[in-house]
Amino acid sequence: QVQLVESGGGLVQAGGSLRLSCAASGRTFSRNAMGWFRQAPGKEREFAAAISWSGGSTYYADSVRGRFLISRDNAKNTVDLQMNSLKPEDTAVYYCAASYSPNSMRKAEYNYWGQGTQVTVSS
Repeated sequence: QVQLVESGGGLVQAGGSLRLSCAASGRTFSRNAMGWFRQAPGKEREFAAAISWSGGSTYYADSVRGRFLISRDNAKNTVDLQMNSLKPEDTAVYYCAASYSPNSMRKAEYNYWGQGTQVTVSS
């Protein structure tokens, strides 16, 4: 059974940092793009960051570029999201996802999803 399990969410003050981690099991995703998406209350799930299968390409939503950093370790089958300079508008459930494509930032191309981890940024 394929599982993506996120960890590292929590409550942080504006300007603070959090590091989210995602551990995959059940199969390797070393040839697949991995991404982080987020969903705020009452809003659609949106793209936050993605990384290509090799880690050679990274992509960010305009709203997080320069503050978030995505990375992966194919040997460990993990992907992380370092979030700095957090803002209240970053409050959301963050989902780790794996794509069937080696290089993608399109939500529709992600077919494995974790259960999500809550990130709350207080002002």
